Amino acid sequence: MTSPPTAKPRGRGLDRPAAGAVLIALMALTACAEQATEPTWAAVEARITETFPDVPSIDTAGLNELLRDPLQTVVLIDVREPDEFAVSHLQGAVRATSIDQAAALVHDAGAGATIVAYCSVGYRSARLVAELRQRGVAEVYNLEGSIFRWANEDRPLYRGDEPVRQVHPFDESWGTLLHADRRSYSP
Repeated sequence: MTSPPTAKPRGRGLDRPAAGAVLIALMALTACAEQATEPTWAAVEARITETFPDVPSIDTAGLNELLRDPLQTVVLIDVREPDEFAVSHLQGAVRATSIDQAAALVHDAGAGATIVAYCSVGYRSARLVAELRQRGVAEVYNLEGSIFRWANEDRPLYRGDEPVRQVHPFDESWGTLLHADRRSYSP
């Protein structure tokens, strides 16, 4: 007489190796989701440096000094979209989203002008600075942290000639880098 085959115990769910793999995958997805929805300044700056290693930058304190120097000609190029610019911008900034628009501004500024580009956090402006440098513009810089850092440091913002405190947060994810009391989607 043969004995009946031994039945494997029925477990609930997955066996240990499969459960471990699922847990690791869920942790990775959660980490990616958190990273995608809540960027950090360190991650932003690392990405900009990695993508645009040859783009020179200027920090907000350095730009502030340049803007206070009456002997300096500074051209501020705002690389953001019209709805972002409408909420606020740096005083005297001109909006230019294409390389041709930016090149025309640089040409009109003349020799000796310092060109500083900015956007929300610095990525779009770094791309523009890289393109201007490829066209031979030497005195062009990306503003580190761009308008978000400028606003977070309580530096002056304008809507036209009117001082304001708000900045367009770009979207809910990137807006987390901007202090909550500074966020506004409309002028």
